[in-house]
Amino acid sequence: MSSSSIPNIPLFIGGLPVQSKTTEWRDVVDPATQEVVARVPFATGDEVRLAISNARDAYASWRQTSLGQRMRIMLRLQQLIRDNVGPLSSLITREHGKTLPDAEGEVMRGLEAVEHACAITTLQQGELAGNAAGGVDVYTRLQPLGVGAGITAFNFPVMLPCFMFPMAIACGNTFVLKPSEQDPSSTMLLVELAHEAGLPPGVLNVVHGGPEVAGMLCDHPDIKALSFIGSTAVGTQIYRRASDAGKRVQAMMGAKNHCVVMPDANASQAINHLLGSAFGAAGQRCMANSVAVLVGTARDWLPEIADRTRAMRVGPGTDREADLGPLVSPAAKRRVEQLIGSGVEQGATLLVDGRDCKVDGYPDGNFVGPTLFAGVSADMDIYHQEIFGPVLCVVEVDTLEEAIRFINANPNGNGTSIFTSSGWAARTFEQDIDVGQVGINVPIPVPVAYFSFTGSRASKLGDLGPNGKQAVQFWTQTKTVTARWFEPDADAAGRINTTISMH
Repeated sequence: MSSSSIPNIPLFIGGLPVQSKTTEWRDVVDPATQEVVARVPFATGDEVRLAISNARDAYASWRQTSLGQRMRIMLRLQQLIRDNVGPLSSLITREHGKTLPDAEGEVMRGLEAVEHACAITTLQQGELAGNAAGGVDVYTRLQPLGVGAGITAFNFPVMLPCFMFPMAIACGNTFVLKPSEQDPSSTMLLVELAHEAGLPPGVLNVVHGGPEVAGMLCDHPDIKALSFIGSTAVGTQIYRRASDAGKRVQAMMGAKNHCVVMPDANASQAINHLLGSAFGAAGQRCMANSVAVLVGTARDWLPEIADRTRAMRVGPGTDREADLGPLVSPAAKRRVEQLIGSGVEQGATLLVDGRDCKVDGYPDGNFVGPTLFAGVSADMDIYHQEIFGPVLCVVEVDTLEEAIRFINANPNGNGTSIFTSSGWAARTFEQDIDVGQVGINVPIPVPVAYFSFTGSRASKLGDLGPNGKQAVQFWTQTKTVTARWFEPDADAAGRINTTISMH
């Protein structure tokens, strides 16, 4: 693609795409080929402020829009997403690198969140106690907050925005979104579809950029709530800065997820699910099961795990037969390979080495093959760091109780899974594990979107997570009304009551 034909990604402000006047641009690169496929602007301060002011102005009328009208826009949006699974998935694969089937799965998981927002007419209902005291009714209203903001990571450029703005705007808020600068095109198509569905100008706006733009969203007084999904280091800074500015904040952050494999599990099923969750999207998922905890004689399955790891196919995301594609950037590849090297240096046993991975026809791709370590201990870098690459660490223990203690000692709490045929083992694990999302014979325990995302401990800051009922709570504030209506011209004679009463 010639430099003159490389498209510039626009901002989206006031219902229209806007070409930025910035002098700072970044290349968006196909990770399988290193071809520059687009250029993304880092918005100026004036452009960020303009987006926020448009959202603030639109809020005055949008908050008064009926629940039924908001619902109908969400219904149109879910149909438009369904009609555009192909284009959205192709853009994800081109800029992120994940395989097309995986990208299609991402779009469908994002669609679930939009479908949940279609139920806003019942989700945003308050409570009523009629005649709570003598002639007094008490009721609540779930009211929008104002302007919301979202900052998303690169690894799910469609799903993560769907975890944020559909419910926020369905609740009556307006929104400013800052997607990842590494793969913004699918996000922009999603935003265009939202406006095609009928969103008024200014309700949903997009600005691009790095830490400076994120900081402006944290600081601006017109933004009342902010949702973040990304790394722990960045999320902690975002949470503190936005909270100090008086905002409601949720931050879904990094993880180190464990998959316990019991010896009574279906071996073939457990191994396939384990490898799929560890190596899908080249391990670039905050819910990837990057640590396998083999209990008792399940350690005997390690040779089979290694054989199936070696058999996995690496290729460009456009190859539907590939199990995993490239990492998102050369920097990501270097970091993963450095961590693999540290695992060797620190004494782990490297059973399958994904470094120096070659894919025919793609000599410049950011490919790292599936990598398998055994003999991993908690003091190794490959264990206590989130690798965010196709690296599976194996830990061996003797009992379920030992596995639970090992996992609970890790500070993160995004997700964990167990594979077993024992109801007792599953129930013990579910109750005793200190992790917010648990899978039982399910490798990636992200619930359907009408349940909330409930990562915990060091993987989350803020009380409320995306999706489900918690999302409605996060994007609304409760107003309680206590009301009594007197008969017209009723006699008000009597002693003035100065006590606290039950009416």
